Amino acid sequence: MVDVSIIFVSYNTAEMTKKAIDLVKQSKHQLNLEIFVVDNASRDGSAEMVAQIFPDVTLITNAINVGFGRANNQVLPQYRGRYVLLLNTDAFVEADTIQKTVAFMDSHPTTGILGVKLLGRDGVLQPSCRYFPTPFNIFLNRTGLFKLFPSTQLVDDMAWDHQSVRDCDWVPGCYYLIRKEAIDQVGLFDQRYFLYYEEVDHCYATKQAGWQVTYYPDAPVVHIGGESAKIDHSISSVSRQVSALQIESELLYFRKNLGLLSVCLHVLLTIIAEAILAVKQLLKTPGQLRQVLNFKGLGLFLKLTYLSRAGSRVLR
Repeated sequence: MVDVSIIFVSYNTAEMTKKAIDLVKQSKHQLNLEIFVVDNASRDGSAEMVAQIFPDVTLITNAINVGFGRANNQVLPQYRGRYVLLLNTDAFVEADTIQKTVAFMDSHPTTGILGVKLLGRDGVLQPSCRYFPTPFNIFLNRTGLFKLFPSTQLVDDMAWDHQSVRDCDWVPGCYYLIRKEAIDQVGLFDQRYFLYYEEVDHCYATKQAGWQVTYYPDAPVVHIGGESAKIDHSISSVSRQVSALQIESELLYFRKNLGLLSVCLHVLLTIIAEAILAVKQLLKTPGQLRQVLNFKGLGLFLKLTYLSRAGSRVLR
């Protein structure tokens, strides 16, 4: 009996992948673990490192970068665990993290997905217990108008102390513990997402199926964040590619789960948000209208909305 099947998706993070696997092995305790690494065509020797140093790890190598969700899905035919743990290569567990989270899941059979407290390298709390995005709460957060609507639930609420267990809508995929029965019922990730929103969509489906999504604070994980994108010059040299991926996934999520009207509302509110931000900036720097108008950002958003047919067509 395998207790936990752990999946790493690696992309040009060889050193961190090695550290992350080492820490998992050190935190095994009495648990029976199996570890998978899916390498998304890394150019830094990540796959070779795993094959050489960790011969007991099941390695899957892709000829191209297939994205985060699709890479995790490749393990589904092989895993044997009572739980599946998706763990980023830049997320580092403590000695008892896996043991504690598995024990919590064992004693809370209605929890389908569990996330933990995420801390940055500097110990600063990262968003760990999140709520579903809507066109309206994204608009409020972007424009700063959320103060006028205090009853609206934003995606992130960082005001509470994050020291207590609580149910939420979704948890980040960098430490994402899933019950096998939930996977059997709703599957893992929608293959149409290349990057971003996979776990949001998956948590939405899991909650719709009657499972709870739970934040557990007593097993913190240090999450560096964004290392693959920093290493990949084609993405990090400008933020355009990352922005495009986020926009595509956001449109897909709204169209799939909230319908066409939500996409139309999202487009309208995005245009209004750009206008509000431009006016705010213009008040700070009068006479610089050309500089404060974000034509490129809005143009990219509208272009992708058109190309994706308002989130109904996959672009990658």
